[in-house]
Amino acid sequence: MERPDRPLRSGRHALNIARLNRRFFALLIAPFALCAILAVNPLALWSAHAEDRYLDVRRGEFNPVSIAVTPFAGDPTAAAQVTNIITNNFKRSVFLAPIDPKSFAGPAASPDQTPDMTPFRALNAQFVVTGRSGRNADGRLQTEFRLFDVATGQQVAGQQYVTDPNNSRRVAHIVSDAIFSRITGEGGVFDTRIVFVDETGPPERRRKRLAIMDQDGANVRYLSRGDDLVVTPRFSPSSQDVTYMSFGAADPKVLLLNIETGQREVVGNFPGMTFAPRFSPDGQKIVMSLSQGAATNLYAMDIKSRTTTRLTDSGAIDTSPSYSPDGSQIVFESDRGGSPQLYTMSASGGVPKRLSFGEGRYSTPVWSPKGDLIAFTRQKGDTFAIGVMRPDGTGERILTEGFHNEGPTWAPNGLYLMFFRDPGGSGGSKIYMVDVFGRGEFLVPTPSYASDPTWSPLLN
Repeated sequence: MERPDRPLRSGRHALNIARLNRRFFALLIAPFALCAILAVNPLALWSAHAEDRYLDVRRGEFNPVSIAVTPFAGDPTAAAQVTNIITNNFKRSVFLAPIDPKSFAGPAASPDQTPDMTPFRALNAQFVVTGRSGRNADGRLQTEFRLFDVATGQQVAGQQYVTDPNNSRRVAHIVSDAIFSRITGEGGVFDTRIVFVDETGPPERRRKRLAIMDQDGANVRYLSRGDDLVVTPRFSPSSQDVTYMSFGAADPKVLLLNIETGQREVVGNFPGMTFAPRFSPDGQKIVMSLSQGAATNLYAMDIKSRTTTRLTDSGAIDTSPSYSPDGSQIVFESDRGGSPQLYTMSASGGVPKRLSFGEGRYSTPVWSPKGDLIAFTRQKGDTFAIGVMRPDGTGERILTEGFHNEGPTWAPNGLYLMFFRDPGGSGGSKIYMVDVFGRGEFLVPTPSYASDPTWSPLLN
């Protein structure tokens, strides 16, 4: 790839060459490598370190960073799409606040020149994004961006990508992640996908199909035909594999599906009822609950050997297990104390420790990828809330409440949750996204009713 005439990075910061090389060559060899669709100029890569960030998003008190995403130059259709996707991503980010483009309407600025910061300072913009997107002579799509600090007038980030035109939406998400990471020092979230249960038909004959979409609701693709009932899909934290439950004429099955290849295999057929399979952090095990008689206990299964280990042994209902990010602990729901509450224990079993002591019934716990929080559903009367607490049970706070909220799933950077809400009546559930501080809540568009979302790892 030709080197751009003007460097796409700021001269104020030294590039971490070793890290760049590792990332660049990882793109060349990874099984689901971005290089299969995208060539990245290694000279343009920006390494965003926590100490370089402009906004500490882990603090509850903050003002969103104002950012002006100027119209990209280049091919009118491709450039407009990239500009709109980046802007819409930032609108839902909570931490970045894009300025209304009508405030600086005009022809696309050349990304080869530093923009005049005067009008952006008048708008109180803290950052400006310029860019270009269009086809090369070989038909491939080339997209580049530059990020400028308005206060200093200096460029602080920039990247260039070359890809098949069919991947233009994904490039826009990758650009969004690069900018988000540079400003916040946190991992991205936009280049991700959501597997969910698509629901159609009347309530008494609801057809449920497994489906996948981009995190913003675009590019919906169906993964099952709807012949069997499917529930509780769960992404592997380390791959593009999904485990889920399928209920047909026979016993319920735990299935494993590879999103990229479409390969599907039965992990196990279990007598009675099986619930909520979920991967270990390394993707080598599945933890789930099996119902035998009046009791429901937790079991871990090694995916390769299919050996099963019993983790709890009581007359209670233990369900909805979720591993800690380091794989050492499990959080789960149990009624062993008389009502559904949250407990933690060693991943190999042992004496559980109760976490939740608030009013109501606690369920569907999920450990954050960062390890700092546990998300949950709490039912109190007719109100269902999505909340978070620390792994020791302290710091509980409610993010959103409604008639029926359920099934939280974490974004890979631990800053957002998706869940589904059913308003009741003749309608159906929809998927929503909320940030970890509860400052913003957004509907995620789906073709029809939708439930049981599960968030993928970051694709790149």
